[in-house]
Amino acid sequence: MLPLRVLLFTLIVPGSVTVAVPWLLLTFVDGGDRAASVPRSLPGLTILVVGVAIYAWCAWDFAARGRGTPAPWDPPSRLVTSGLYRYVRNPMYMGIIAIIAGEASAWGSLALAIYAGLLWLAFHLRVALFEEPRLRRTFGREYEEYCTRVPRWLPRGSGGANDER
Repeated sequence: MLPLRVLLFTLIVPGSVTVAVPWLLLTFVDGGDRAASVPRSLPGLTILVVGVAIYAWCAWDFAARGRGTPAPWDPPSRLVTSGLYRYVRNPMYMGIIAIIAGEASAWGSLALAIYAGLLWLAFHLRVALFEEPRLRRTFGREYEEYCTRVPRWLPRGSGGANDER
């Protein structure tokens, strides 16, 4: 039953964010035939595929290790700190952004690039204002220790600011 819940959530929510909205932007903002056109960038497609793999790995870890789903109403009952969560606290969101950035590159779409940036901002605000406070309440000291070891967005050594809490 848990794999079905993960699959249903993935089809409805990330599917809408990474397939339906980009198709609408390509169709109505970038010009009608753009969504049906062949992708123009192999690097963009590579980024897209990597994003899908990141999301799938994280969703698997939520189910297998956390015993829950990515859905806010059905979250993991155990804190997931393994897999990609060893490197950053929010790899699933990074996977979604990679999918959309890959689409923007593959189809040469400024609208999708702007959408990716706005979506990252929305994810950042959701994490900082909702998810992290909830995780602190739910997992307490275990989550606090995890936050001191693992950066929010960029892996250590990546050259970015990694001390956000």
